[in-house]
Amino acid sequence: MKSEKEKGAIKLLVLLAVLAGFIYLAHASLTGHRIKLGLDLAGGVSITYQATEENPSDQDMKDTIYKLQQRVSGYSAEAQVYQEGNNRINIDIPGVSDANTILEELGKPGSLTFVDPNGQVILNGNQVKSAQAGQSTNRTTGASQDVVELTFDDAGAKAFAEATTRLVGQRISIIYDGVMYSNPVVKEPITGGQCTIDGMSSFEEAEHLASTIRIGALKLTLEEMRSNVVGAQLGQQAISSSLKAGAVSFAAIVLLMIAVFWLPGVAAALALTLYVCLTICLLAAFDITMTLPGIAGIILSVGMAVDANVIIFTRIREEIGLGKTVRSAVKTGFRKALSAIVDGNITTLIAAAVLYVMGTGTIRGFATTLGLGVIVSMFTALLATRSWLYAFCDLGLDQKKLFGEIKERKAIDFIGHRKLLFSLAIALIAAGFISMGYFRATTSKALNFGLDFQGGTSTNVTFNEDLSLEQIDEEVKPVVSGITGDNDIQASKVQGTNEIVIKTRSLSLEERKSLNQALVDHFSVDPEKITAESISGTISGEMRRDAVIAVIVALFLMLIYIRFRFANLRFAGSAILCLCHDVLVLLAFYAMLRWSVGSSFVACMLTLVGYSINDTIVIFDRIRENQRILRGSSRRDIVNLSVTETFSRSILTSLTTFLAILILFLLGVSSIRDFTLPLMVGTICGTYSSIGIATALWDLMESRAEKRKHKV
Repeated sequence: MKSEKEKGAIKLLVLLAVLAGFIYLAHASLTGHRIKLGLDLAGGVSITYQATEENPSDQDMKDTIYKLQQRVSGYSAEAQVYQEGNNRINIDIPGVSDANTILEELGKPGSLTFVDPNGQVILNGNQVKSAQAGQSTNRTTGASQDVVELTFDDAGAKAFAEATTRLVGQRISIIYDGVMYSNPVVKEPITGGQCTIDGMSSFEEAEHLASTIRIGALKLTLEEMRSNVVGAQLGQQAISSSLKAGAVSFAAIVLLMIAVFWLPGVAAALALTLYVCLTICLLAAFDITMTLPGIAGIILSVGMAVDANVIIFTRIREEIGLGKTVRSAVKTGFRKALSAIVDGNITTLIAAAVLYVMGTGTIRGFATTLGLGVIVSMFTALLATRSWLYAFCDLGLDQKKLFGEIKERKAIDFIGHRKLLFSLAIALIAAGFISMGYFRATTSKALNFGLDFQGGTSTNVTFNEDLSLEQIDEEVKPVVSGITGDNDIQASKVQGTNEIVIKTRSLSLEERKSLNQALVDHFSVDPEKITAESISGTISGEMRRDAVIAVIVALFLMLIYIRFRFANLRFAGSAILCLCHDVLVLLAFYAMLRWSVGSSFVACMLTLVGYSINDTIVIFDRIRENQRILRGSSRRDIVNLSVTETFSRSILTSLTTFLAILILFLLGVSSIRDFTLPLMVGTICGTYSSIGIATALWDLMESRAEKRKHKV
């Protein structure tokens, strides 16, 4: 029989071998450039279409942009579609480099009609909800065949049902831009709003026809004007500085965990290493495009990965403080920490899932990395950390001095300070609304909306030499900023040329002239090689609407889940109200400090919501537990004790998350700093609100509920 130490040594060697394997795979993914980077980090393809109509309506342009956005998200969740001038549409697709392949796959957007044998139009592409390639079984031969599966909207379903009932045995032609793509025979009336087109020679042909039908559902007929491969907007310096900041922050977090938790901190460091490697491997395996909002999702999930370990280790120390052996404390600590970890992560996963399903563009990219990170963090915390700790115990490293212990703590009267905390919250929110009102009156803009929201001016400049991205950042952008007066500038190179596309806020005619002259003076460019067009925001009104609806649905589902898990609607209500507080406070900072409101604004808000709800759930879980244990105590005492017991966890988790963001702020380029500064404010806000606002709101709701009950 093998001794415990031998078993522990074997476990340790196996765990080290597994970790080494994932380190190798992660390194191969990074060095082999298997992770797709977004347009802001690595560039991609930019395509410009022009409507065949000279003056299309604003509504038709908006509808076409929205439908194109839905379509190109299949190439990348971070794809952007926006208006240029009055009849052009730009499509930027990150992570790809072959414009011709994209154009071939995307096709030429045009008009689509379904026509009967007499040439009468039955319905058009606008009435097709979806078209997908698929396979079905031939009723006669039983063989598998490639088909196109169509789903119509209500009006289309009704028109198609009437036509197929009338035209059994005859053909319905599918005509795209005057060319017949298919001419299937109507075999029977089709009344369910769905149909299939068979007769495809291959699955590829079915995919091509399905794509053609989807594209034909646009309001406008478009023709390609130009297509370019563009370079990164942020440059290699942004990527390298972000990677350096990530490495430094990871090292700082590891050292902090070891300093605070000793041997369990070593287990956390090993588990976090596995977490990072697994995340990198999965990003490569699932072909996920990484952009700045995606980095926000990973930052949040890193914080949650640390948080899960902090919850576990705090529980272990509490059990040791009660006199249990280390091995018993480890087992009990994991069991008691499980509900808080699962509930906190599931509420965040609910938000990520809803945002992915209902969101578009950067919202979906954020949701993808957040959801992936949360799942991986749960796996590493609950399985990897446990395995390391048991291996250490088997090796004989189970002395209490290596783990630490927490004795009974005197409760701090947090509830007694709720008036101060409520007053601070109200003052901050009020200051935000006052600032928005002031700036709305003086500048007509309540918030400093950036390019992504309100659009701006796109200036194409052909320089006399091929400038590097670093030269663009250090030489060109300051010249542009001198004219625009802000740093919200996006610049990308057109591959194979000296042309640079500079996007800024909307410039007046005088400002455009000044910018042109400044470019001539500083870089001796030919003024004839400078062109400018107005562009719309990449986050359209429809996308903003979808994002708002997605957030509302996510909050509603979180409300239901918390209500179900805690069997108390007031827990759920106070948690959601706390989230509203957090969003309004961060919005106040955006208003007062005039931070640019762009795609990073959306990512920051979503990061704050995910971070804050997780922290709140952990505290509520302790209140729920103490309610069962301390039945004779007052509610106020239970709340104060619960917050006191989780206070060190909240501070430590916030500190590690804040530390990671701070290092990214200090070592990152200007565009990264603009993104991380609101995240730091959000981290502080989410922490104090979970500790002081959420618990105080719950106590207040419970108190009022009891008063109403006594009155009855």
